[in-house]
Amino acid sequence: MNQRIYLDNAATSWPKPPGVAEAIAAEITEIGAAAGRGAYAAAMSAEQVVANCRAAVAQMINAQAAEIALTCNGTHSLNIAIQGVLRRGDHVVTTQIEHNSVLRPLAWLQESRDVSVTVVPCDRFGFVDVDAIAAAIRDDTRLVAVSHASNVTGAVQDLAAIGAIVRQHPALFLVDAAQSLGHLPIDVQAMAIDMLASPGHKGCLGPLGTGVLYLENSIQSQVQPLMYGGTGTDSDRMEMPAGMPGRHEAGNLNVPAIAGLLAALRWSAGNETEDSSGPLADRLADALAELPGVEVFRDRARSHVAVVSVAIDGWQPTDAAGVLDAQFGIQSRAGLHCSPRIHEALGTSAGTLRFSLGRFTRQAEIDRAIDAVGQLVGQ
Repeated sequence: MNQRIYLDNAATSWPKPPGVAEAIAAEITEIGAAAGRGAYAAAMSAEQVVANCRAAVAQMINAQAAEIALTCNGTHSLNIAIQGVLRRGDHVVTTQIEHNSVLRPLAWLQESRDVSVTVVPCDRFGFVDVDAIAAAIRDDTRLVAVSHASNVTGAVQDLAAIGAIVRQHPALFLVDAAQSLGHLPIDVQAMAIDMLASPGHKGCLGPLGTGVLYLENSIQSQVQPLMYGGTGTDSDRMEMPAGMPGRHEAGNLNVPAIAGLLAALRWSAGNETEDSSGPLADRLADALAELPGVEVFRDRARSHVAVVSVAIDGWQPTDAAGVLDAQFGIQSRAGLHCSPRIHEALGTSAGTLRFSLGRFTRQAEIDRAIDAVGQLVGQ
């Protein structure tokens, strides 16, 4: 059997850093208490894990811990932000690169709340023109929602420029950082970001079942809760707490997973110089572009995260991914990647074959992937 080569880190990161599995296991086997639900030692220990994780996330993005809610995943975070902010008749500006975690809530709100949506197009590499975003903002625009990096092409958008434009209007600026948090520096203050959503299991290297949501302090009262229930505070009131994070953390938190996320963030903070995924992605993209019949959706002159999408003449993406897995042990992703609109710009109605690298991807693995695709195209 071929050694496993995992190149699907845009879906979820693997392997996890040292200490993550141990932190999860310790929380289950040694602590085993809910956070914020008791004053005994184990419950207080669980609460401290949550507080430490909140602080670690805040430090990553130059925010305050009180501006961070911990959620189930990035989709959960995005839905809190989108559904919590938009009111009947509001206008939204978003882009062609967005994931269904943005597009589907907006589609539902178009039907249920008569929200209107302007989708700003991207080019054939997944980059969105900042001036086009500016031109799409209207007097009644309530929200501008933009992915920091495309999960299909890896194209990185200029958040600072977009944030400066949005700041000139009453609209709020929401960033989907699913493909960038943990990979790229993010400063929510310098970039004028009002809300930021991300999973904890991708670039942050934590386990599945974790997500984060940043809500800038001055706009928190504008975001209605998505879920209602117990928070361990203000239990005598039938309304959700007015303040963060309890307002958006109904029900018990997944403390074992949060402990794993905290361990991953601490590992990353101590190993910042060890990420070679960007240069390796460039190596992969450059080599694949030299193969006959292989189109690489990447513009080397502009910024990308470590995602490389290709189309191969004569191969359906799903078939190519199946052969790469079965014959070479290379695990990639094929299809639309839950981002259907960007494929209109790419001209890839069947989707793409996507390779996404992570912190633990090595050059030998990339070279094997290059050789395997070369064999697919007969080189």
